[in-house]
Amino acid sequence: MKKHEEEEKVYEEGARSYPEALNGGGSPVDSGSDYEDYSDDGDSEDYGSWEEDAESGEEGATGSGSDQDESEDGNSEEFELSEETQSGESDSQEHKGSVKTNNKGKLSNDHAQIDDGESEISESDRRAEESDSSEDEVPSRNTIGDVPLEWYRDEGHIGYDVKGKKIKKKERQDKLDAFLASADDSKNWRKIHDEYNDEVVELTKDETRLIRRLLKGKAPHSGFDPYPDYVDFFKWDDAKHPLSNAPEPKRRFIPSKWEAKKVAKYVRALREGLIKLDKPKEEPRFYNLWGDDPNSKDRAGHLAYIPAPKPKLPGHEESYNPSLEYIPTQEEINSYQLMYEEDRPKFIPRRYTSLKSVPAYENAVNDSFERCMDLYMSYRAWKKRLNIDPESLKPKLPSRKDLKPYPVTCYLEYRGHEGAVVSISTEASGQWIASGSADGTVRIWEVETGRCRGVWTIGEPVLCVSWNPLSELPILAIAAGQDVLLINTGMGNEEDQEKIKELLQVEISGTAGDSDEQPLVSWLQDDRHKHEAIILRHFKTVTSVEWHRKGDYLSTVTPAGESRAILIHQLSKKITQKIPFKLHGLPVSSVFHPSRSIFFVSTKKNIRVYDLLKHKLIKKLETGLREVSSIAIHPQGDNVIVGSREGKLCWFDMDLSSQPYKTLQCHSKDITNVAFHRSYPLFASCSDDCTAYVFHGMVYSDFNQNPLIVPLEILRGHVNSNGRGVLDCKFHPRQPWLFTAGADSVVRLYCH
Repeated sequence: MKKHEEEEKVYEEGARSYPEALNGGGSPVDSGSDYEDYSDDGDSEDYGSWEEDAESGEEGATGSGSDQDESEDGNSEEFELSEETQSGESDSQEHKGSVKTNNKGKLSNDHAQIDDGESEISESDRRAEESDSSEDEVPSRNTIGDVPLEWYRDEGHIGYDVKGKKIKKKERQDKLDAFLASADDSKNWRKIHDEYNDEVVELTKDETRLIRRLLKGKAPHSGFDPYPDYVDFFKWDDAKHPLSNAPEPKRRFIPSKWEAKKVAKYVRALREGLIKLDKPKEEPRFYNLWGDDPNSKDRAGHLAYIPAPKPKLPGHEESYNPSLEYIPTQEEINSYQLMYEEDRPKFIPRRYTSLKSVPAYENAVNDSFERCMDLYMSYRAWKKRLNIDPESLKPKLPSRKDLKPYPVTCYLEYRGHEGAVVSISTEASGQWIASGSADGTVRIWEVETGRCRGVWTIGEPVLCVSWNPLSELPILAIAAGQDVLLINTGMGNEEDQEKIKELLQVEISGTAGDSDEQPLVSWLQDDRHKHEAIILRHFKTVTSVEWHRKGDYLSTVTPAGESRAILIHQLSKKITQKIPFKLHGLPVSSVFHPSRSIFFVSTKKNIRVYDLLKHKLIKKLETGLREVSSIAIHPQGDNVIVGSREGKLCWFDMDLSSQPYKTLQCHSKDITNVAFHRSYPLFASCSDDCTAYVFHGMVYSDFNQNPLIVPLEILRGHVNSNGRGVLDCKFHPRQPWLFTAGADSVVRLYCH
């Protein structure tokens, strides 16, 4: 009986301790109380019956323990721990253990196998001993490592899995519901809550057996022998003499002379003062009451330490024998009684013949209490008082009236296209404007009257149109599909027309490029139109066309062209060559410098500036944007504006840094294009939100003065069509006018 009572006590301790032993601090499933009572009328037996069955089943524990473990029928016995919480004056708890029997009423032999480790090793223990590799361990779902779970207390997750996804916290079950659920669950005592992975783990029978052996101070596996027989490696059967029969050396019993000399040397040094021992620090008996705190110097280096303000030092009035001028008269003392208590002096000076005759201060306790309360309740913090006017922090920008002229209102509309107007371009003289639409047509309009002078049917959606920058060469470049058309618009005098006809003649329809490799572009003569035209046929779709300032070169951008994505064509010699630089990313657009042999290439992330003569990279502008949509170069060539797909506009000062000088969040949707004015300090941006922003951008010749950027006007008027707004914007070459092309098939002119 006594033996089984000890077993019961061990099992109860295991029920309280095995979550910590297994999980290093895990807690049982939250059920409203520390332990649950699983003793039901029909399922569990009373304590006395448990003793009788245990005694009767102890006889066959050794012989049938292993057989019972290997059997896989559904009637195997399992241990249960139950306990009741007693309410009363004492907080102690009584725990009762119960053994659950099978349908046949047989007693389990498992706990007999746990008590004596002399039984055979079960199959599960044998597998546990053989599996010593760390590869058999199941990896943890949470990968935060040694990061404390307290750091995730206010978060909605407890960590991250192997793929980097957040492990969401599970909703906590109500304690009453958890208690009711645990009361019906016969295996609830096996379950623990793993806080590290936020999941409930159910212990297996083998794991509980190992835990109970550990609680008893035994080895985890029953086959382990903690006291093996000693093996004498130097013992053999035919041994007649020991391995060493030498007597103990004399030096083991005689004191060492060398140690005696060393000790004498240290004693002599101590007496002569050569070795000085550190004296313990003595605290001073007295300290200056009105001086600084002696520990304040040690804490002065900490930023959080703020010394308390000191009270006012006593003066002549507090002296026991002050001068006569400090002693008030009786009339003054009577006047004090008529004053408010707040204004009344707290101390009235008096004269005494000696220090011994001075009585005790009647308000000493009260003053000390108020001083302590001030030190305890007062909030101390360092504050820097800055008398700064908030209005002075605002940047001083000039008035909009002083920055006129700039476009304000819509003056004229150019209607005629049936599809969205994708691109527009103004002629060098400012008299004509060309527009390309998704309906496959290109129209030329007279700027002042809005009259349509000519229409060219291309047959494919037009992606870009661009006038030649020379007024004597009114050639229009049109990008549609894989072709770039160079069309003679028929403007200019007879001499200009003869020169244009010579330029737009291709003697032999052929290819341009290296003869050994695949041709870059095919130069073909186009006779479909009324005037002369040349077709530059690429192998991929062309999205952008830009002219050189001299009018003889033009660059094309094919984003899917890989190494041949950006090509430079020479109109006079009918040749094409690719740029000798490696493109890092998909190109978006390319622009020539307005006055130097510098070439700008824009990718989705960065902008690279190349020197065409020296064939080297000059600068890399890091935009920090999600995706670049368009760029524009200042007429002086030292400033760049960049538009992005996220509605941000960046201004780069190339002489200042490779980072943006200013970043403006002006549009709510994608910026489709940006543009500088040739002569006025104006620049504009248009977006899919059906608006165009006009800014004042003054660049100074003085390097010490930064560019001045002032927002001026928001131009509205276009209508949203299929989610698109304003697709392109261009300034008039001479007047402060702005042209905008919209997805509503209308071109608008805004004037000052």
